[in-house]
Amino acid sequence: MKMLPTVLANLFSKAATRNYPFDVREPFATARGELINDIDRCIFCGTCARKCPSQCLTVGKEGTQGSWSLEFFACVGCGVCVDACPVNCLSQKPTHRPVATARAVITLTGKLPEKPAKKTETPATPAQ
Repeated sequence: MKMLPTVLANLFSKAATRNYPFDVREPFATARGELINDIDRCIFCGTCARKCPSQCLTVGKEGTQGSWSLEFFACVGCGVCVDACPVNCLSQKPTHRPVATARAVITLTGKLPEKPAKKTETPATPAQ
């Protein structure tokens, strides 16, 4: 009989849980979610892969093409790679990826940036 008030209160009150994935709450303003790479700005330096604590990123260069891969299920969403990127091509959305049924690796390819031309010294012309 001691539990009857609690049972009745829970029976006629709103549910304490959400019906996910049908009822998704808005993310917090500072939430770190899905990792995004603007591959056109990426210089494929590999700094993000070296700094990643979960080792979920791989960066490769081959000829004039570069590849950037993310093993999504290994990523912990810490944002260290975003902070380490020298050209700020990495960012994080506040929302997470949708539910997946199989492991996936996200691979992006892009063109390696042109190396700047070496400066050649021109002979100084004598003043006249």
